[in-house]
Amino acid sequence: MGAIAIMSSAKRAAVTEAPTTLGPQAKGEHVFGVAHVFASFNDTFIHITDLSGRETLVRVTGGMKVKADRDESSPYAAMMAAQDAAARAKELGITAVHVKLRATGGTRSKTPGPGAQSALRSLARSGLKIGRIEDVTPIPTDSTRRKCGRRGRRL
Repeated sequence: MGAIAIMSSAKRAAVTEAPTTLGPQAKGEHVFGVAHVFASFNDTFIHITDLSGRETLVRVTGGMKVKADRDESSPYAAMMAAQDAAARAKELGITAVHVKLRATGGTRSKTPGPGAQSALRSLARSGLKIGRIEDVTPIPTDSTRRKCGRRGRRL
């Protein structure tokens, strides 16, 4: 059948993980993160991760910055959220970000919400360098059926 390898405790101790840092490899290089900006018509999310996208560093939404529900997707709320996210990312040592901008997509709206542009401007003005800007809105190649039926939404 299959051979089962049994590791001794000495070998297992030698496989300990080294602490990883986000710091630059050479002096003067930028430390990059990825800023995932999800701008729908109901809210704006700014989610900063490491380059792999696996480790969340900061996640702030427009709803965390304003009191009224109707203001969650506003440009002001997106600006405040982006400023807060950038400040917290700088504390962790991030100096530059690649931006992945996303709208709702799928069978819904493929245009980003009102907070997208102000969030992007605010990230740039807060001192983070912008690397690449990429649109990652999900576009269906051939989708499931949209809501509203055969004759569409009748007003």
